[in-house]
Amino acid sequence: MEIRKLLFVTKFEELCYDALNSLLALRGAALEHVVFLNVIERDKVAMKRGSGYLKEEEVKLKETANIRFIDWAENLFELGLEVGAYMEVSLLIPEILRVIEKESPDLIVIGRSHKGALEQLYAGSDVMELVRRTDVPILVFKHMIDDNIVPEKLFERPLFATNWSKTDQKAIEYIKGLKEVIGEIHIMHVVKDSALKSSDTHEVQKVRKVERKKLDTLCDELEDAGLNARPHVYVGDPQKEIEKAAKEYQASMIILGSSEKAAIIERWTGSISKNIADKSIFPCLLIPGKKDI
Repeated sequence: MEIRKLLFVTKFEELCYDALNSLLALRGAALEHVVFLNVIERDKVAMKRGSGYLKEEEVKLKETANIRFIDWAENLFELGLEVGAYMEVSLLIPEILRVIEKESPDLIVIGRSHKGALEQLYAGSDVMELVRRTDVPILVFKHMIDDNIVPEKLFERPLFATNWSKTDQKAIEYIKGLKEVIGEIHIMHVVKDSALKSSDTHEVQKVRKVERKKLDTLCDELEDAGLNARPHVYVGDPQKEIEKAAKEYQASMIILGSSEKAAIIERWTGSISKNIADKSIFPCLLIPGKKDI
């Protein structure tokens, strides 16, 4: 799948032009159109003013966003890219979904969710709400501030963590579409401790060899598609091991398939994709499963 159109959802404080600039490598994967979206949440405008919602505040914020977008657009025009922009006072997720329906992007870029734990429990993560409601891949962009790292070459060395799900098949096809911009991709599978029931060393190694063979086959498939892929088998808690592997191989991002899950269960127990998207220092590319609706 080619990435021709990108939806860049920004609040400016976190996703500025440097973040956008790191995505321009996608021109090698057919990128030709960037759509900006700035959603001004009405309740936050009112809270900021302390006296209810004011129309003049809306106009001021929308015009400020427009000035920023015009500046960014001039740079993109010089690169031969098409540009569109939306500045709306609305609710974040409904507005993103409205623009998705209108623009049909191939990739959504958004910052990490900053809802608190209690708010996420009752309202859910913004990122995971998008995963549930769209089948468009979502890149959760992060500057990795904790380590003072700005991912200038975002697609240089991604880590793809697979659990052999149907959703991962879609992720694999999406990765193939990025072959012109990916330098080297690391493919990993985490074997849970519970799968190693035997105390027999030979049985444990047998499990490792089975998983390694599957990874080798996947790497061969990706290499046939023009990618440089390296396989890795880890054992333990999936979330911790994915983070460990990302640090060990200096990954530029983590790629995960993200299947639909009952909303209330996810809010109480979390999921690997949600926790990495919300908490990891690494940018995270989530590939949602195909929706039936």
